[in-house]
Amino acid sequence: MKGPQLSAPKVPVAIRPYADQIIAVTDAFCEQHLDAEYAELCRRVVGRLRRKRPSPLVRGDLRIWAAGVVYAVGQVNFIFDRAQSPHATSDQLSDWLGVKKTTMANKAAMIRDLLKISHHDTEIMRQDLIDSSPLTWLLEVDGLLVDAHHLPLDLQRQALELGLIPYLPGQGDVP
Repeated sequence: MKGPQLSAPKVPVAIRPYADQIIAVTDAFCEQHLDAEYAELCRRVVGRLRRKRPSPLVRGDLRIWAAGVVYAVGQVNFIFDRAQSPHATSDQLSDWLGVKKTTMANKAAMIRDLLKISHHDTEIMRQDLIDSSPLTWLLEVDGLLVDAHHLPLDLQRQALELGLIPYLPGQGDVP
């Protein structure tokens, strides 16, 4: 795939064949229809799924797992919104992935529930959404809501260490 080098999630030997097949499908799909950033986000979700004990990836059709991963990542990143780029409809995803729309949506819901994924999960959000989302940067300091962009650098560092913000704004420290 062109673009940035994709990470290979560490996978237990017994789970590796399943995860590798799912990643192969999501990588190829993202290369053809989306972009490298989506491929990386899908890899992160597969990595989180493989760490579950027992891993759910060993049960079921791997194409459906791949479709569910793409759909779940797409939902977090508003892929169905025409104002986003790239974007697609659920019908397009279903056609492109060769999986029924309801099956894909149900698997995505199961993945979101299992991994406790929300629309504010910065681990699987596109960088442009992280940067533009005001909720990503809101922190409560002494009972007041504060935009982390306006905090002193030492407090931003503390917020980063505590996992309250995804990176140091304005410092080029983007993951």
